[in-house]
Amino acid sequence: MHSMKQRLEHFRFVRLLLSIYRIKAVRALVPLLIIGLVYWEGQNELKQIHLGMIIHELKAVPAPAILQMLGISLLSVAVMSTYDYLIRGHFRLQTSYLSTFRYAWIANTFNNLIGFAGLAGAGLRTLLYKKSGVPSSVLAPAIVFLSPLMITGLSLLSWCTLTGILPADALLHEHRWLVFAVWGMALYLPFFVILQRSSLFAKWINRGQGRTSWLTVAASVGASFLEWAFAGLTFWIIAGQLLGGAPFVTVFSIYVVAAIAGILSMAPGGIGAFDLIALLGLTQLGIRSDQAMAVLVIYRLFYYIVPWLIGLVLAALEIGLPGKKGTERSGDRVETPVTVWQRIWGWPGQYTFLSDLGVWALGKLVLASGLILLLSAATPELLYRLRITENLLSLPVMRISHHLSVLIGFMLILLSRGISLRVYRAYVWTSLLLFGGAVFAFTKGFDYEEALFLLLVGLILWISRTRFYRISVPLSTRSTVWWLALTSVVALSYYGLGSYSHHGFLKHLPAGIRPEWLRQHSNVAVTAIGGLIFSWLLLTMLVALRPQRKADELFADKDMARLEQFLAEGWGNALSHMLFLGDKSFYWAREGRVLFAFARVRDKLVVLGDPLGPVGLVNDAISEFRQAADLYGLAVVFYQATPAYLPVYQSQGYRFFKLGEEALVPLENFKASGPRNADLPGVASRFEREGYVFEIAEPAHSADLLQELRALSEEWLDGRLEKGFSLGWFSKPYLQLAPLALLRGADGQLIAFASVAPGYDGHKTVSIDLMRHRKDTPNGTMDYLFLCLLEWAKSRGFRSFNLGHAPQPGAGRNTGALREEKVARLVFERGGHWYGFSGLRRYKEKFGPQWEPRYLAYPASLTLYLLTLDLVRLVSRHPGPEDKE
Repeated sequence: MHSMKQRLEHFRFVRLLLSIYRIKAVRALVPLLIIGLVYWEGQNELKQIHLGMIIHELKAVPAPAILQMLGISLLSVAVMSTYDYLIRGHFRLQTSYLSTFRYAWIANTFNNLIGFAGLAGAGLRTLLYKKSGVPSSVLAPAIVFLSPLMITGLSLLSWCTLTGILPADALLHEHRWLVFAVWGMALYLPFFVILQRSSLFAKWINRGQGRTSWLTVAASVGASFLEWAFAGLTFWIIAGQLLGGAPFVTVFSIYVVAAIAGILSMAPGGIGAFDLIALLGLTQLGIRSDQAMAVLVIYRLFYYIVPWLIGLVLAALEIGLPGKKGTERSGDRVETPVTVWQRIWGWPGQYTFLSDLGVWALGKLVLASGLILLLSAATPELLYRLRITENLLSLPVMRISHHLSVLIGFMLILLSRGISLRVYRAYVWTSLLLFGGAVFAFTKGFDYEEALFLLLVGLILWISRTRFYRISVPLSTRSTVWWLALTSVVALSYYGLGSYSHHGFLKHLPAGIRPEWLRQHSNVAVTAIGGLIFSWLLLTMLVALRPQRKADELFADKDMARLEQFLAEGWGNALSHMLFLGDKSFYWAREGRVLFAFARVRDKLVVLGDPLGPVGLVNDAISEFRQAADLYGLAVVFYQATPAYLPVYQSQGYRFFKLGEEALVPLENFKASGPRNADLPGVASRFEREGYVFEIAEPAHSADLLQELRALSEEWLDGRLEKGFSLGWFSKPYLQLAPLALLRGADGQLIAFASVAPGYDGHKTVSIDLMRHRKDTPNGTMDYLFLCLLEWAKSRGFRSFNLGHAPQPGAGRNTGALREEKVARLVFERGGHWYGFSGLRRYKEKFGPQWEPRYLAYPASLTLYLLTLDLVRLVSRHPGPEDKE
């Protein structure tokens, strides 16, 4: 019994540790602590690094050596495709060998660079294989099977280090904490083998087909071993080329220990920990810190950056081609190819445009192009190329080309966001700038490598040109500030790199060689500031001239006569009367048979209620409206959606948040006396006995009555601002459109009123909109007004009376609610969105209503709590003086 209790205590302790680890801040501390430890260990070596010396070492590498290093790096990345061929055979995935290789390259290069514990690679594999028609029931176990085996090869190499086959005694003796890291990685291999052979793994991953065979386990470890062995071989070849020969076993051992540190740091690509440990190991061999850092820079460039750029190209061309299951998706933009290049890339069949990730890859290629131009301009040119350029062109032309290259680099960085958002004008300007950047890269110093890369990116954009369909997109203040900060950091980095690299490079030039261009260090600061300022000025001009005003014209239809005629046909609902307030725009879909009434807030079009029109046309109408909004980068949201239309919204990919419920009183069986409203007859009797008078004033209303209503309304508001959008406000033209319910005292003074809103549904429903009363009214005033209204509506033949909206008490408050729903609820309550609704549900219960839910339907791409902030802003957007008259 005592031992069982101890086991439970240990289990609780483990659970406590896991709970602590789940906290994001704690998880972020792990890589920071490891990197901090490594930095503390290697701070002396880091102080000896000089940027100018590194640039000098890199510039001295001959072209044949570069080709050899690049070739082995690409081969090493290609070897990683054995993972995908392994799961292809083990799980019998129906994909071709070439497709499997492409998927592997994209997933592995993104995973190498971005990392996140393999999540990047797993997510991309899921997307790519699902596009090929691999069912989720097969794909999910395959991805789970693949994830834990990727470090088994490094674990096997750790055993080689511990047994002396790959000796790293000097590095482990100098930094003893690395011994624990190596042992921890080594113990992973037996754990992996036991897991693979377990019955639980056979049940969950192998889908009941028995334990994993020893051959598959060996193949798994072998695939991982090939990855890490080739990566270490790449590191040794690069070190040998830059250092003039290096012992294989020693350098490979250093790589293994550094890779272990990088894995344990959990940083993307092991950046920081891997580099510092490798630096410490290489300097122990007597290699200068500058030379060791040059090895790491080349390794990062050839093994991570260049393959990732190729992966971007493959992703831009690959992702978005249709899967075997077809391309029909309701509400999405589905198109067919119009270029021969798209057919050359793929195979016979239908094609669609790039998915979000594919366009994201195009945007990052453009961003990389801008950074490459700036990097090329910040670092000194090769002397022999400068001589060639000076012989062909004049020095002023080279200077102008240099400055223009920097300007184009900044512009490309800024325009990369527009490429990711599919803006056509961004595509046009980017294409022109890529061509210009290629020309100026060539004329400033014969940099044909950069020029070819820019032309390649331009070619890929041209192949994908039909994918840029948006006319414009909204620009938010937050996005503008973020990009201003990013470009400012880039400009500062350009200045620092340019100043130090030119200074260091000049110190190592042969005596008597002093190119005039390289001596002018002050031009670096001028070029950085000028490029930053002029790029933003040009972008501001483009934004100022952008055709966003066309979006305003497209969504500016407020034809009240057409609206009145449409509602007269019986296509309205309880919210339709508020469309006459004039604060909403109209979009007519399906040749004018379906109406969307909406208001714009930032990059969202918020539709009030459901679309109006025949139910059979609504799905296609929503797709039409969303496509029209998408041309300008706007999202469509439905506010106070009813349950009847939820299946339509769900087919469009929408998510839902319950806003509250609508109180609908059935009039046919309504009686003032009932179990819920036992006190109402007494209220009616008291007010009738005291001489209060209820009346319905039909339009048109006199100026004196409207003035009397305004005075009462101002007293009720008591200095508060009117709300809008889903709530009516005091507007004389609006009040003239419908009857008014008036309650006067025995002396004839107006003490309360309510505006009546027809339902435009064939005389079935009527509701109230604006309700106001004086401060000193007796208790039960609004009860009596509602009772009289209900009796009036019943006598007029209406079936239902809508008492209006009330928040759902439990929405966002339940323990099982999502975090974003809880935040949304808090924003609604504290932001004043539900102003005037406090206690309404309890008050309306006395009239015996039937409660019908109301929802917020929003695209999955939107964040709920940010959307709620926009909705609070929209409802709180009080009307101007011209709207109140």
